[in-house]
Amino acid sequence: MRWQDQDFCLIEQELRPFFFDAAVDCPYGFPVTAVYRQAMLGPLPPGLYGKFLAHGYRRNGNWLYRMACPRCDRCVSIRLRPGEFRPNRNQRRARRANQDLSVAIAPLTVDEEKIALCDRFLRARYPAHRASGRDYYAGFFLNTMTTTLEVCYRLGERLVGVGIIDVGDDWLNAVYHYFDPELSRRSLGTNNILQLIDLCRDRGIEHLYLGFVIEGVSAMAYKAKFRPHYLLGAGGWRRQER
Repeated sequence: MRWQDQDFCLIEQELRPFFFDAAVDCPYGFPVTAVYRQAMLGPLPPGLYGKFLAHGYRRNGNWLYRMACPRCDRCVSIRLRPGEFRPNRNQRRARRANQDLSVAIAPLTVDEEKIALCDRFLRARYPAHRASGRDYYAGFFLNTMTTTLEVCYRLGERLVGVGIIDVGDDWLNAVYHYFDPELSRRSLGTNNILQLIDLCRDRGIEHLYLGFVIEGVSAMAYKAKFRPHYLLGAGGWRRQER
């Protein structure tokens, strides 16, 4: 990545000794080696964490990383300006379909109900993986480096989805979202992003980070349907209308 502001260059240079490259099989199934440039860090001030997000970094638990794959650039960081967003027909339909859900935003906690739902989601979405909901909470969600909240969706008393988010003064980071696979026709992933857009607007948050958009991976590519959006390239963030 050639684009970096001067302040961030100094930050990255100072922290460089803590980062190392980890090579693994591509988690998205492409026939290439994926390289994570990563460091395990403690709590970060919101302003500093926001700078890392703005330069394409993500977190997995308290591991901060960006992709540094030598032969692939499919993972592209995407963010929205919630004040600019205008829903399309399918997104409006998803909102109407989920008007009967209650939404509760609170500090992140874990209980057996959430673990059971996460287990069902993982078995349906990643049947070949052995990680459990308990593993995700212990190693990913609860190991955080900033203010982390949960967005819980219920149909009556039934928990049907949970969004994990990091929140700063002028940014919101969508960390993960899992939901009841029996209700996939409700477009619960789309509805979660719509709810996060509403939250950003209510709090005056400028940027909503959605992670990576990956062409050819439907579970990631749907994020690009939220328009306008911004994609991070060598020249910085570029607005995409269509």
